[in-house]
Amino acid sequence: MFTLNRLETFSQDIKKSRFIAVAAPVADEDAAKRFIAEHSDATANHNCWAWRVGQTYRFSDDGEPSGTAGKPILQAIDGQSLDCVVVVVTRWFGGVLLGSGGLMRAYGGTAATCLRTAEKTLVIPTISTEIACGFSDLALVKSRLLAVPNLKIETETFTADGATLSLFVPVSDASDVAKMVMDLSNGRVTMPLPD
Repeated sequence: MFTLNRLETFSQDIKKSRFIAVAAPVADEDAAKRFIAEHSDATANHNCWAWRVGQTYRFSDDGEPSGTAGKPILQAIDGQSLDCVVVVVTRWFGGVLLGSGGLMRAYGGTAATCLRTAEKTLVIPTISTEIACGFSDLALVKSRLLAVPNLKIETETFTADGATLSLFVPVSDASDVAKMVMDLSNGRVTMPLPD
């Protein structure tokens, strides 16, 4: 899965109607709703949208015939393997009816072109965990953790005996990292994994 690096826009005219797509990365449903509210234009005829955050998604046709706008926008998001993304496609009606198929192509195509040209980042699923590490093991454990691709040490809090490290560990590497930490410290440091 991928997500967008920043806000992206794309506009085109189709049979005298103006379509503008605005897409951006979002962290959660509330962020998607705020983005939709901020980027909908009250002067336009329709502000159709879709968003996906993990397994949760929503879409709206905003007055267009059912299934002709929001769903094609969502399909554009899914078709490019995107996650944590919201897209608003705004239409100013130009006087020419497009029909159901034309609307689906216009909304889906405008969203897809906007997303296709956008800069993307690979999304690595991670788990959040914490390890307590004594001073005698800290340097070695920390250096080996930093060598794990896509592992992030979020915080390092020093205690009287060592440090507590808050980590984001790629799901695919979590059990190997837990074993590595235990082996490096001869069992003194353990990394709890979620059930």
